[in-house]
Amino acid sequence: MDLDPAVRTFLNTKPDSGDPALPIAARREIILRGSDLLFGTFGEPVAAAASEQDFTVGSGENAFRVRVYRPGDATGLPIHIFLHGGGFWLSSIDELVNQVICRERCRGANCVVVAVDYRLAPEHPFPAPLEDCYAGLLWAVEQAGLIGGDPGNVSIGGVSAGATLAAAVTLLARDRGGPHLRRQLLEVPALDLTLDGMRAAAVGDDYGITVAEMELCRDLYLPPGVDAGAPLVSPLRATDLSGLPPAHIMTAEFDPLRGDGELYASRLRAAGVPVSYSAHPGAVHGSLVLTRTWQPARAWHDEAVAALAR
Repeated sequence: MDLDPAVRTFLNTKPDSGDPALPIAARREIILRGSDLLFGTFGEPVAAAASEQDFTVGSGENAFRVRVYRPGDATGLPIHIFLHGGGFWLSSIDELVNQVICRERCRGANCVVVAVDYRLAPEHPFPAPLEDCYAGLLWAVEQAGLIGGDPGNVSIGGVSAGATLAAAVTLLARDRGGPHLRRQLLEVPALDLTLDGMRAAAVGDDYGITVAEMELCRDLYLPPGVDAGAPLVSPLRATDLSGLPPAHIMTAEFDPLRGDGELYASRLRAAGVPVSYSAHPGAVHGSLVLTRTWQPARAWHDEAVAALAR
């Protein structure tokens, strides 16, 4: 099927990855402003959660923020760890679309959402962002009483690069004997940073994400000598996926990364991991932002909330 006019308008409006001649920090600032303007045009605002509070995890150069969203004063609620997208070098928990995602999931699934503002590449390349995400998980479990959560009922999820990190955190938690995770929610995940699957996809470069852009993200994320096919970089390449938490994986029809999600769902099932999977017709990699102008984007968010509520 062809793209809905609302989706095509979005693609024609969204900013690209910026002027490569500018410093990384300047590019981030420009792209963040563009993202927030984009959300103002296409996204539906959501009221703040009952409580939204920032905490600092770690110290010195290793410190990063987490933002805790609570639906009320109740205690013993499920905890959901949210990891934002942005190609490992962009975005933050302050970006409007990420705030809305967290507020909706906090309220809709009646859970405590802990959004991790992991440090970004290239200043902090792999494995720093991944270790921040794992540390954020450990902090949420250790501080469950403080934030009103149940340390025995924890899930993790992310969008795009955040989904890459979420999948890798499940591997770390399994292999390090870390916290038990009840579910992983992976949305438009990039699970193979060799990009072999993306290059083989029958999706062109005019659907909001390109191979060149993903190569840029990967090259900023990985320091020299790190194999793009290493399991904690590319979870799809892990040889053993057994013992991982049940997964709900969501992909977009017109996303060259769709095959990563499809194949990961298949491999998880083969490893005995319960999986639910959905491919959204007409969607592109970034169309979950279109909650004001395109009804299927609203349905996307409702599905994610329902997956957490289960």
